[in-house]
Amino acid sequence: MTAPKPVVAIDGPAGSGKSTVARMVAEALGLPALDTGAMYRALTWAVLDARIDPADAPAVIGVAHALDLDVGPPVRVAGRDVNDAIRTAEVSAAVSVVAAVPEVRARLVAAQREWIVAHGGGVVEGRDIGTVVAPDAVLKIYLVASEEERARRRQRQDDATEASGDLDATQEAIRRRDRIDSTRAASPLAAADDAVVLDTTGLSVDGVVAEVLARYKAAVEAARS
Repeated sequence: MTAPKPVVAIDGPAGSGKSTVARMVAEALGLPALDTGAMYRALTWAVLDARIDPADAPAVIGVAHALDLDVGPPVRVAGRDVNDAIRTAEVSAAVSVVAAVPEVRARLVAAQREWIVAHGGGVVEGRDIGTVVAPDAVLKIYLVASEEERARRRQRQDDATEASGDLDATQEAIRRRDRIDSTRAASPLAAADDAVVLDTTGLSVDGVVAEVLARYKAAVEAARS
């Protein structure tokens, strides 16, 4: 019988570097990776595509229950490749409102746990992985960075999708999203009590990945002892 793969939880606010770090850690460990933020973005895209107000919770819940989502890559909704569409400024502005709906979170958390079971583990990144989705993860990492650094990173990411705007506006958008994500009633953005908090401000991606891999090795060895 094949032993189940471990679960590595990587959480953090927008622009902290978790998506890039999670992908590289998964590649280094030979584990599957899940970007849970892309799931909330895909739902938000579907809400906007249906011309539904993101603040209309009952309508958003209806879309969530009917959503035909393939996390890919690429991310697909009803067979349609939305990998680029979910990274637009419009989706970024609305995703925290959609993700704050408790019924939406319950629906997608269940789907994320199903993914973990189906894949036997993996590197899972988001905002509530260590606290809610996979509290028994062998390693929990919580990435942080200064607001200014996160804004610069997000703007570079937006440049790649032609969704870039003014840096001050990007920083204000991140500040707003932090506020919504950290104060929502359902699974707010927070570091798990046993998470390793890493400040990535001014650090190279390779340096952060190396630190996570070292922490992973230590966590696995501790679990075996």
